[in-house]
Order: sequence, then structure tokens, then C-alpha cells
Amino acid sequence: MTPVQIEAAEISQAFATGVAEAMISSGATGYDRKVWESLTHFYTVNAWLPRNYVFANLDAWNGLDAATRDVFEGCADLAAYAGYWRSVQYTDFTTGQLAENGMTVAPPSAQLEADLQEIGRTMTEEWLAEAGPEGRAVIEEFRARTGG
Repeated sequence: MTPVQIEAAEISQAFATGVAEAMISSGATGYDRKVWESLTHFYTVNAWLPRNYVFANLDAWNGLDAATRDVFEGCADLAAYAGYWRSVQYTDFTTGQLAENGMTVAPPSAQLEADLQEIGRTMTEEWLAEAGPEGRAVIEEFRARTGG
């Protein structure tokens, strides 16, 4: 298998012309691109659930009083909670639509899951080799917060 990068808008054409025979993507992209016209199976590997973030200038943030920061953080926590669950709901909807359109939607086999975990470890280590100490600090912080 040779990996290729294909933009979402070109997925249907890639399948029709034989450029692609399989893909890793979200249920949302599969639903949007009607992949049931070319594929028969979708495995729920949960490779990603989209997240949105808001960044603030640190000097501006530090210039706010504690009460204002608390309000912002409370709103941010509420938005994070609502956004996460909306993402889960939409994923359930889109994978449901894949199934309704004839695809087999199933969890991955233990072997596929293990293989994907190994690929993830390899990709992380390759990225860390180039990202240096700042990149390692980001990954360490992520792992500390997520237990990953």
C-alpha cells in the first residue's frame, strides 16, 4: 500500500479512478463525501474528534483581574464540555448514516488497534526528534493532562 494525500473534495474521484482504495478519516468526512458509494466498511478507531480552541495574548490575560479571568474560564469550561459532547453526537450521527447507507460500521480488531497505536508512537517519536525540547514539553504536558 502506498499512502497518498487527497483533499476531501477529491475523495470520490480518487476512489472512482483507483488512486485510493481505502482511507482513514472521520465519520463526518465519510458522510459528507458519501463514501458508501465506494467502500463497504468503516472502523470506529476514533483517530480524532475535532476540537476548537481560543487563544489569548498572555500579557492581556495577565492584565485582567481574577474575577474576570474566572468568568472567562467558566465560559471556556462550559464551551469545552458542550463542544466535546456535540462532537460525539455528530460522530454518532455520521457513523449512523454510513450504516444506514449500507456500510458495515464496527470497532477495529485488536490487531488493527494495536497497529494504529504503534504507528502513532512512531509518528510521535519522529516528530519529537525534530521538534526539540519545546515540542517534547508540549507532548509531556498533553500526556500529563490526558493520561496518555
